[in-house]
Amino acid sequence: MAQKCDICGKRRVVGFKVAHSNRKTKRRWLPNLHKMKVLVDGKVKRINVCTKCLKTGKVEKYVRI
Repeated sequence: MAQKCDICGKRRVVGFKVAHSNRKTKRRWLPNLHKMKVLVDGKVKRINVCTKCLKTGKVEKYVRI
């Protein structure tokens, strides 16, 4: 699974973890993704969505009636 939001394109970021002694080791920050059913062009699709897109209302969740 790709660590990428299908709506905004947010993806993982790489950098260094810096110790008190200024020793650096590689690390990565992952986006908070959720795989959910979403209405896209009137059809139901399962996509990866970050929580920021969910909170701002950029996607419409699919709710089965």
